[in-house]
Amino acid sequence: MSSFSELIKSFGKTRDYVRDFLIYGFKVRGDFTRRSSRTYDDEKRRVESWLGDYLRYDSSVRGKQTSISVDSGHSAENPLYQAYYARSFTDRDIQLHFLLLDLLADGEARTLREITDGLNAQYGAALDEQTVRGKLLEYVREGIMLRGQRGRLVTFRLMQETVPALLARYPGLEEAVQFFSEQEEFGIVGNMLLRGAGRRNCLFFRKHNYIVHTLEDEVLLPVLDAMERKCSLRIRTFSSRSAEGREAIVIPMQILSAAQTGRRWLLAYCPETDRFSGFRLDYLESAKPEAPYAEYDALRERYLKEKAQCFGVSFPIPGKVCPEPLVVVFRIDPETEGFVIDRIRREMRCGKLEKAGAQRYRLTLAVFDPNEAMQWIKTFTGRIESVTGGTEAVRQRWYEDIRRMQEVYGDDIVS
Repeated sequence: MSSFSELIKSFGKTRDYVRDFLIYGFKVRGDFTRRSSRTYDDEKRRVESWLGDYLRYDSSVRGKQTSISVDSGHSAENPLYQAYYARSFTDRDIQLHFLLLDLLADGEARTLREITDGLNAQYGAALDEQTVRGKLLEYVREGIMLRGQRGRLVTFRLMQETVPALLARYPGLEEAVQFFSEQEEFGIVGNMLLRGAGRRNCLFFRKHNYIVHTLEDEVLLPVLDAMERKCSLRIRTFSSRSAEGREAIVIPMQILSAAQTGRRWLLAYCPETDRFSGFRLDYLESAKPEAPYAEYDALRERYLKEKAQCFGVSFPIPGKVCPEPLVVVFRIDPETEGFVIDRIRREMRCGKLEKAGAQRYRLTLAVFDPNEAMQWIKTFTGRIESVTGGTEAVRQRWYEDIRRMQEVYGDDIVS
């Protein structure tokens, strides 16, 4: 029987557990249906080993619930970075790592044959060239080794430049890396640089820091790579309601982040349905760039044209007529509430705001899905005088919401 290990063998499996149980789901042990209960226990113990100080336990009629509790305004480091430092390795991996560093510590460039012979002669390692080549190429990609040429032979030597030396050489660089280490995208890179130099971020704190974004970076990187190279992208998505995933080929266009929730979306063209769709990054299991897409530039122009009709991530359906423009009249005193006017202009994304009389302002939005815009418009409740256009369902939902709020708060809600 295999013993439990705190090291992570599959980052995707641990990512699923952290997302579903500790961040979004607030689930209990009985809700874990994708794999065996033993897997749940192992994942729980593994995460507790590097997130113990940030976990909160609550009891309910359904069972014991575990969640993450983090005050980002008082945390100098994203605790979820710990997942990247808990990767598993074999005995041979760790042995070869230290032997290579010791053999190449003199900074001399050696060929593959010279390195293999040196490992076997000096340390009795009994390694073959294929194993050593694989590790050397991995370290070239990681920036640990430098690859060169000696005539027709490929050589490898250890990178002599170290992170502590770089930070000491350039004034202000350490502060810049500290700031980068808590950025939402790929902040783990800055965190690793600091740890490699024995430093920690002690300067920058973010009040609104979506720490879960670091769990999405593994799929965000290939998505950005496909966009830069104008390639198609093979993605695999999964649902919180089902263990069955779905695979599709899409053409990536843009990454959007929701200001209210912090959730990030991949906007992409789906050849199967001939329309643009949004995919939540936290529901992407994997992403792999495919071949270059010949019509990418033309598709990009179509995307930008249709994006002008979107308030969020809902795109027009081919052949379907967009609803009539949504018109909202606000009652705002420009003398004392000019900040409200500024906010509307800053956040409306698409549309037109114009003065409609004394203390009256009319916002016109021609968008494909008025319901997305209404979620934002409702934040101005108390200043909304009328809502017209859009769809009947959107208007009725708005009036029903106002009626229910009046029942709770009285007539002051619309005064």
